Amino acid sequence: MKKITNLLSLIIITILVISSTACCNEKAEKTTEVKAVVESTFDLTTAKAEIVAAEKELATLIAAADSVAIANLYTQDAKFMMTGAPAIIGKNNIQSTFSGIINSGITGADLRTIEVWGTEDLITEEGEYSLFVGEDEVDHGKYLVLWKKVDGKWKFFRDIFNSNLTAE
Repeated sequence: MKKITNLLSLIIITILVISSTACCNEKAEKTTEVKAVVESTFDLTTAKAEIVAAEKELATLIAAADSVAIANLYTQDAKFMMTGAPAIIGKNNIQSTFSGIINSGITGADLRTIEVWGTEDLITEEGEYSLFVGEDEVDHGKYLVLWKKVDGKWKFFRDIFNSNLTAE
């Protein structure tokens, strides 16, 4: 009889341990779920402000004729797509392209964000641009940029624009 009592006691203790562990694990899982929801909150207004700031940085770097720093605003696998040319792929090629643009005489850019939409990983920006040689506007048009979050910072992933001027 003592063996049965000891066996029953062991079974009851085992059941209690398993029950308390399951209860604690369930609470931990619920806490993790709530924490994950809080951490994944995305604020498009904040993201838009970061993108507008990055566009201002691009305009500043164009004025400073710094094609290396401009290329660093792009992802490694970025594509730069402009009117009348095949897509330029990768930071090194984008740096070379911006060097050519700057060497052609472009001294400034005015970039105006119209709208942004997207998620915490990818955002699309619609905007308008003007390019300058000195004080003279030499081109204006529209653009779409697909931004990608890399190491906590928004970077150009796909950049496409075209002129509003008629072809000559």
